[in-house]
Amino acid sequence: MPETNEFLEDVQKDLKEILQPFQRDLNQKQKKAELIKQCIRCAERDDFLQLDELLKSKLASDICEDDTLKSCAPVFETLGAYSDEKVEQYRMDLIEDLTRQCEEAGLEMEMNFPRFTVLKGITGEIDFSSRATKINKKVLKSIDPRRIMAMVVRLKKQLYDTPYDPREFIDSLCRVYLKLLEKEDLSAGHPVPMQQFYLAYVIDMQSKTFFQDMDKGKFKGYSLDQFSVDLWRYCQAGIGGTSQGYELQLTPGRNKALWLLDTQGELRQITAISFHKP
Repeated sequence: MPETNEFLEDVQKDLKEILQPFQRDLNQKQKKAELIKQCIRCAERDDFLQLDELLKSKLASDICEDDTLKSCAPVFETLGAYSDEKVEQYRMDLIEDLTRQCEEAGLEMEMNFPRFTVLKGITGEIDFSSRATKINKKVLKSIDPRRIMAMVVRLKKQLYDTPYDPREFIDSLCRVYLKLLEKEDLSAGHPVPMQQFYLAYVIDMQSKTFFQDMDKGKFKGYSLDQFSVDLWRYCQAGIGGTSQGYELQLTPGRNKALWLLDTQGELRQITAISFHKP
């Protein structure tokens, strides 16, 4: 009986070894067949965006080099030229439409397709393949210029149209900074990790009623995007230091850093914040 079990186990092992390369080949053939079917469906719908993505894939190249499917090569080449032309025209129309709508909204757009920037702190990237636009890490399931601009305008209102006093803002940053130093018995000018500072600043914004019951509805949100824009607006205001004569210093780096607009309006990793008197 033990010999029979060993025999059957050996047979199973041998059959699996025979099957594996055959199954891999079959799976690859099925993937190639599915890509060709997708191309047929895209051609039927004139979905040149999806067609362009399919024809530029590694699998499409493999199909053209496959002896049994090599007749696809000239068809793929013709389709590729067609989709390239259509995608380029679509791209140009989209850029023109998006730029025009931005101007109508009274905003300026810097376009480096597929990326664009509207004001400091609002950046986007258009992804044809997934039919989506990412704006400040938020994904819009559309590449329609009207919907993109609607989202940009909403962000602009959130980040720029709220009451803002640069002096009050920089004084509040310094106040939280000095509290952190006092808690850790450190002298002014000592750098505080930016992640730690941001968390402390958001907590400092909360009302006493929030700490009494920690009700989520009473929590005052303050996004990293807002913090970044407020820092930039302070730098642009050119009002100098705080009311107490402290000057702000932002230290670039990667350790415990946050992506923020620096004093030049460039988005970079800021690892620490400090205030010092000249």
